[in-house]
Amino acid sequence: MQPRIKKGDTALVISGKDKGKKGKVLKVLPDKGCAIVEKINTVKRHLKANRNFQGGIIEKLLPIRLSKLMAVCPHCSKPSRLIKKDSYRACAKCKEIIDKVK
Repeated sequence: MQPRIKKGDTALVISGKDKGKKGKVLKVLPDKGCAIVEKINTVKRHLKANRNFQGGIIEKLLPIRLSKLMAVCPHCSKPSRLIKKDSYRACAKCKEIIDKVK
């Protein structure tokens, strides 16, 4: 199944520890049903120093399930489902066309 959310869309988290936060979708992993969203689902990793890396605490983005995300319409700026027709994607609330589908 093709995910409705694409790279570059703005997404709202509807459940989980980051509920209510918005971010830009950086990458979609359709085979796992996940997406990597900017500033969402960040964790801190403690890395040991080696020859190439000084070591320390870094923040890392982890994937979040697509079922926990809802697309935000760029026209009405409200979270809504996307209507997917044969040639375009549109907002279900305001019926504005978001982009063309290949």
